Amino acid sequence: MSIAKTPAAPYYAVIFTSTRTEVDRGYENMADAMVKAAAEQPGFLGVESAREEVGITVSYWDSLESIAAWKQNSAHLVAQRLGRDTWYDAYQTRICRVERDYGFSKP
Repeated sequence: MSIAKTPAAPYYAVIFTSTRTEVDRGYENMADAMVKAAAEQPGFLGVESAREEVGITVSYWDSLESIAAWKQNSAHLVAQRLGRDTWYDAYQTRICRVERDYGFSKP
């Protein structure tokens, strides 16, 4: 996974932070499927993810309405239920408006 190429601010970020259970039971497959499904959702701009003891996934969206629609996506609702029942000990979701961004990359 690489750094998401987002448009000029403003846009929105959903920060999903989690700690996992010891049980996998299809987690990696579902995570991959959710990234693919989100990418097909109107308003999706990109995603970045990292996992060690704590996992952090940040998805970027063009509006709060796009975020709300993704939250209600039928496949995502299944993943949310499985996450609570099987994969996560705890999670936190934060929704933020990105007011400014900047970066660097070597040529």
